[in-house]
Order: sequence, then structure tokens, then C-alpha cells
Amino acid sequence: MNIVYKIFFLLLVCAADRVVAQPALAITNTSGLQLIVADMQFPLLKVILPGEPVSDRGIEIEFPEHVTGLVESTNTVRHLYLVSRGNTNVRTLPAWHQEGNALVYETQLEGNIQMTATARLDSDGVHYNYRFANHSAISYANLQAVTCVKLYSVFSDTLLERTYVHHSDGFELVASETPQRLEMPLTKWLPCRYLVSYTWPVHSPLIEKGADSITRYYKSRKADMPLIATLSHDKKWTAATYTKETGNLWTNPERSCQHADPYLMLPAGGSGNIELKTYIIKGQLDRLLGIVKKA
Repeated sequence: MNIVYKIFFLLLVCAADRVVAQPALAITNTSGLQLIVADMQFPLLKVILPGEPVSDRGIEIEFPEHVTGLVESTNTVRHLYLVSRGNTNVRTLPAWHQEGNALVYETQLEGNIQMTATARLDSDGVHYNYRFANHSAISYANLQAVTCVKLYSVFSDTLLERTYVHHSDGFELVASETPQRLEMPLTKWLPCRYLVSYTWPVHSPLIEKGADSITRYYKSRKADMPLIATLSHDKKWTAATYTKETGNLWTNPERSCQHADPYLMLPAGGSGNIELKTYIIKGQLDRLLGIVKKA
């Protein structure tokens, strides 16, 4: 065999070995919704609607964006993982596998916090579960795995014209109290956050600019469901992030993200779960409401 062909053959074998050793993780449900691991090292999921190409940005989920705890003894915040820290995070690299209709990884944070993260593709969306086992001597009064659900493509909503929360009298646009946003130049509207209280008191003042130069708008009415929902451009689909208990709901309209961040108390030597779900359904808000009420 010619030496050039030998080298070419060996390269093909090596490439095939790599493909077999690290297959792409992806699941498709019966309706054609796809859940894909877009980044294994810094866990990022992608959801693609039925019929849309895999190259589409779709819905991207930082799984999680960060893991942050309030240390009980000192009342100080400790970041156990931040995606923005990149390779400076102190952790073991995520070890991924598939369990039926779920994509799962395990990692050790700061050497003594075991986290098992599970994303399960259901018929009506993606259910997230973070299982923590605290092998340290530190107790956390409040620990969050903040899941950032970023809506692109058919769901993008920079001016918050299709993003809703639910009040006692029904759904209302999250930014209904800021109609001037529709006339603002984007350079004045962005960057911003829009926040709605659920269990927390309504913030005062209702508009403020932080030291980070980000304007924060606070809705004057509390939501009565821990849910934030966005309609697609054609209003045929709804994406909504829901949890059973949270302090507030919020969005960064620059990337149309949804946040409904639950938390838990994690004592030294203890364990616990954090759960939430992103519903992705064909239909509008009334159908969503019926599904959530049965959850």
C-alpha cells in the first residue's frame, strides 16, 4: 500500500475512533422536539422545534449559568461555578451520559459539592433537576443553580411584546408598565432587566440603574404563578419556564432569556434537589395555563 494511502487510512480510522468515543448527545421526542448538548464542558443545551434545522439557534439553556450559595455562618456569597469564569472554575469536568429520554452529567464543585444535573425531554418541554450532595463542613442558607433559558430564532423578543407573567386577573405583558420601550432607541432600552416579584416584596424604586450600567425595571404587581412565558413570532408556539417556588421572575430582553430560579437550603453533610421546567408547546397561553395547573 502506498505510504500516502496508508496515512490517509490511519487518519480515517483515528477520526472514526473519535466519533465513536465521543458521540453527540441528542434526544428527539415523538413530536419532533430535539434536545441537544451543544457544549459538554460548560454545559449548554439546545432545543430545536420540529422541522427546524439543527443549525438554528433555537432555545439555548445554560445548564446552569452559575451555582451560587449563601454561606450560613458568614452571610457571604460563594460562587461554586460561574460559566463566565471558564477554565478557572474549580471542579471536575462534567461526565455525561444518557438515561432513556434524559441527558445527565456529574461534576464535583470546589472539591466537595457533588452535583448531578439531569435534563429530561418530555412531550411538552424540558424538565431540569439538580441533585446536590454537600460533603463539606459549610452550610448554605440559600443555594441556587441558576438556569438561563435563552430564546432565539422564532421566540426572540427584544422589546418584550410577547413575554407574559400571570396575575390574579390573568396573563399580562411583563413590561406592560413601560409602554415607552416601544419608542426607545435600542441603545437606550438595552442593556436592561425586567423583574416581577413572586414571593419577594415589590422592589422600590421601580426603575433603577445599577453600578453595572444595567437599567432594572420592576413591575409594580406581583405575579401569582411562578411562570414566565413567551409566544413565538407567529404565536403558534409558547415557551414558558416554571418552578414551584421562587422569589421573582425576570428576563434580559437582549437575549429574551427566562428566569424562574428556585433555591434550597443545603446543610453541611446534607443533600437536596432543585427542579424547574421549560414548557415548549404548540398553542397559546390558555393551553399553557391548563397544562401548568395539572402539573
